[in-house]
Formats: sequence, structure tokens, C-alpha cells
Amino acid sequence: MKQRVVITGMGVVSPIGNSVAEFSQNLLAGVSGVGRITLFDASALPTSIAAEVKWSGPILRDRKITFARKAAAQAWRAATATGPLAGDGRLSIGMGLELFSLEDVARAREPGFALPESSRERLLFLQTPSDLSAYAISDEYGMQRPPIIHVSACAAGTDAIGAAFRQIASGRCTWMLAGGADSMINPLGLGGFCKLNALSTRNDEPARASRPFDRGRDGFVLGEGAGMMVLESLDSARQRGAEIFAEIIGYGNSFDAHGISEPHPEARGAIAAMRRALADAGFEPEAVDCINAHGTSTPKNDPVETLAIKQVFGARAAKIPVCATKSMIGHLISAAGAVEAVAAVAGLRSGKVHPTLNLDEADPACDLDYVPGTARHFPHRVVLSNSFAFGGQNASIILQRYEGGTGP
Repeated sequence: MKQRVVITGMGVVSPIGNSVAEFSQNLLAGVSGVGRITLFDASALPTSIAAEVKWSGPILRDRKITFARKAAAQAWRAATATGPLAGDGRLSIGMGLELFSLEDVARAREPGFALPESSRERLLFLQTPSDLSAYAISDEYGMQRPPIIHVSACAAGTDAIGAAFRQIASGRCTWMLAGGADSMINPLGLGGFCKLNALSTRNDEPARASRPFDRGRDGFVLGEGAGMMVLESLDSARQRGAEIFAEIIGYGNSFDAHGISEPHPEARGAIAAMRRALADAGFEPEAVDCINAHGTSTPKNDPVETLAIKQVFGARAAKIPVCATKSMIGHLISAAGAVEAVAAVAGLRSGKVHPTLNLDEADPACDLDYVPGTARHFPHRVVLSNSFAFGGQNASIILQRYEGGTGP
């Protein structure tokens, strides 16, 4: 029998807050995290803005690794506040791939460079960021089962949560730590997206550059961060008396392989992912109250996502609030879906839908209710969160407000 799966811990590192409380507050207040790039000199590139994490602490090898560990620690503390988790757990994480960071390359070219002496430090230096994150987090929390690492680009964070959901729902795990982390705000990452003409060049108005569904959008804004969740069977959470933040009830993914950097023009992959998530939940489309859109602010994605929503929800699509978290935090790539899942839970718990910023004049092809400008009081029970990635990789999850209380 399918196990019910709940969220008992959350952690986030983002351009608008490095805790769940701060992130949620700024999200509902419509605070933008976009500004001029400070991590390196981007003046020679067409885009010199991004949504950076405000971070003053030490960095372990790579920003995404540090963010992943910080978000994991927050989620772990929340989940274990009422006692230890039962049984063996497993990690499911979405990560951006880099063979070596630019900092590693620079260090390796310095005169007299040598690998660290200890075997542990050598291992940390030689691993890729995705390997290292999985190793560091699994080691820290005593997880000895093999991790599941997702590299499905912008869908990786949602795929990681969805895979963890399936592991627990099927009874293969009692609990899992799941989410995503990424940071591509470096010369190679930013330069690559500039080469694809994918980024906004609204450099003089950073806070107004990410404009999902707006007629004047000109590309996405690159962001960075991490989102992590502890997922647990409902029976286990009740036995521990754990606080339950929300319930995950459905996950669907697809791969349409239409193009490297553009969605299928008929939205086939996006439609399939949403319909599979609904089928997994055993829901009809009428059950969904709110949608957290992928909403990248690119000329091609936003109309295609709008089309997909219309195809899945029919005439009712016009009545469903649709919000775009990326209007505030930019596109976190492999971390996007995980952080947006935290945003979806924040909306369920607050009874509000966060705003889509900078939607001054909607594109005629984008004619849904995108909650422009300010948050809306809208108590809702079920939210669908979308992540549609490069290469035609698509993922959707359905979350539900938990109303059963805590304790056995």
C-alpha cells in the first residue's frame, strides 16, 4: 500500500534569505534579490547582474557545496527537533555539474602547488561538486545507503524531491533528505548563458530584470542557492510527534528531447509532467488550487508554460493563481525546483500566494492570473510546482496542506 509522505524539515539558502523564515517573509513581501554581480568582474559580458546569495561565512571548495550543507543542516535541525529519525535514511540531491571549479583550476596552476597531504582532504579536492555534496552530507548525517544524484538541469531539484517521495511512498525508505543546490554565477557559467542569449541584459535596472510573463521580458536572471527537505512517512512522523509542514502527494516527470535550450512548442513534455503528477496523486485537475510556475522570464518558456497549463486545466486555468518565484530570486538552475517547493509550502502555511514581480503588461500569449505585484490572501489546500529544463526534461510535484495535527 502506498505510504503517505510528509515534509518534517526544510532549509533554504537564497538571494532573499538564508533561513526558511527570512526567505518566506521576503517572498511574501515581494523583495527582489537581484543586483549587480560582486563575485567577479562581469563588466566585459552583456549581462552584469544576477541574484547572489549574501554570504559572509567560509566557503568549502565551491559555493553550491556550502549552500547544500547549510540548507541540509537547517532541514535536519527542524526534522529532529522532537527526536531522532527512525531507521536508515538516504540522500536525493540535484546538483549542477562542474569537473573543477575555477578556483581549483587557478590554485592548481600556482607555482609549487601540491595536493593536500591527508587522504580525506585529497578526496575532497579531487571530487566533483556533485560527488562532494553527496559525500559530505551523507557522511555528516550517517547515511550509508547510496545517494541518488540528479543532473536534469533546471528540473533536478524537483526530480530529487520526487524521487525521494517515491522511495518513501513505496516503502523502500522511512525518511530521506532531498533537494538541490547550484551556483553558476562565475565567468564560465554566466558567459555560457550569455552566449546562448538566454539572460536579461537589463543591467541598469537589476531588480526589474526578471519579468516572467511580461511583454517586455528579455531573458532570465541567473541565481544561486539551495533548498533541502526532510521527507518522511506519515506514520513515522506521527510516532515521533514531529511537526509536519506539508504533504507531498504526487510527482510526474517527462523527457521530450525537443531541443537543448528551448521547450517543445506544443508543450508536450510540460503537459505530460503535470498530468503524470495529477495521476500519481489520484487527482482530477479541479483539485489544484494554485500553481508555482517555472516562469523563467524567457521569450519562449513563458508562453509555452501558459499553453501547457491551459491544456491541462482547460477553461478553469484562468481562475487558478499562478506565481513565479524566479521574479524575485532569479533562476537557481539545479536548485530552482527545490527552493520553489519551499516557496510552495510557505504559501500553503500562510494562506497566501506570493507575487510575480515586474509584471507591468502581460504578453498577449500569457493571459492567466499571475498574481502581479503583491501577495494575495488566498487560503489554498493544493499547489502544483513546475520545473521545465533544458533538453526537454520536465518535472512537476503536487503538495498539500497537512491538516492532521502532530503527534501519534
